[in-house]
Amino acid sequence: MDTRGDAPDAGMVYVMPDELRLAIRVALAAGRPLLLRGKPGSGKSSMAPFVAQEKSWRYYNYVVTSQTRARDLQWTFDGVRRLADAQNNRLFKSRELDVDAYVEPGPLWWAFAPESAAAHARRGAQVRRGAPQRAHAQDEYRHPEQVRNEGRKAHHSVVLIDEIDKADPDVPNGLLVPLASQEFTVAESGTRVMVEADPEALPGRPFHQHLVVITTNEERELPQAFLRRCVIAELAPPTTSEELMKIAEKHLKLRLKTEPERSDMQLAQALAHELEQVRESARRQGVREPSTAEYLDALWACRELGIKVGDDQWDAVRRLTLVKPQHLRK
Repeated sequence: MDTRGDAPDAGMVYVMPDELRLAIRVALAAGRPLLLRGKPGSGKSSMAPFVAQEKSWRYYNYVVTSQTRARDLQWTFDGVRRLADAQNNRLFKSRELDVDAYVEPGPLWWAFAPESAAAHARRGAQVRRGAPQRAHAQDEYRHPEQVRNEGRKAHHSVVLIDEIDKADPDVPNGLLVPLASQEFTVAESGTRVMVEADPEALPGRPFHQHLVVITTNEERELPQAFLRRCVIAELAPPTTSEELMKIAEKHLKLRLKTEPERSDMQLAQALAHELEQVRESARRQGVREPSTAEYLDALWACRELGIKVGDDQWDAVRRLTLVKPQHLRK
């Protein structure tokens, strides 16, 4: 299991285990979110964009923080701007404000109802640009992930909600209803957002349009009510040299646009053996083991710099990419 979540080719390369592919099918069939557990660097965040690309489905993502609220994934409301425009309106005796103009569709809205989200965002941008004494140049309408989603299926999507364990427990609980029903109501405007039907969908299969993938590093326990409503899969990092080399080969093919040379695969094999040793040392010390992402960092660094395992500079590269300071602390 692998890929680097923050790399330029994130989502382009993925080694999909059969169990995980089945979990995706189960989540789609049941109409439930797919919760991915696993250590950092195990490939949780990269699976969603890969599936979206493979299926040619639209893709949206949201990285959760400690400040995230459940409604941020559905919509946001710019109360500060609305207050400022309201004050200007009173001063200049201008028109009544349109509340919808200050509501911004979130990733779930874009995923479930893209036509509604686009129309709403476009109308809001137009209204805000016309507000008195304000030149909102930054309000030009933009479709999230417009370039990535060009030409993809209009009525199907994959949504990644990344690292939900960073949020307050109220966040997963607040997502139970919109994720289960795939609809919600905007509090400020009363707008009801519902899944836009796929005219080509087979009768009796309402849940196959959208896949919501949620990841957790399990830094905080998730509510039981939330766990009951998810399909749960656990990703284990690759443990053998053969698995690591298969991942390296896929990345090399993508980056190089050709079959990797023998020297590249020899380097990948040597680094895989080094990773196994570092992981074993980390387990003995009771500290974090290096991830597959760090293995790939070492691969690219050595390849670009012409460094081989055992060279004079290898120990330094090893410390920078695989061992890192946290592995040295007691």
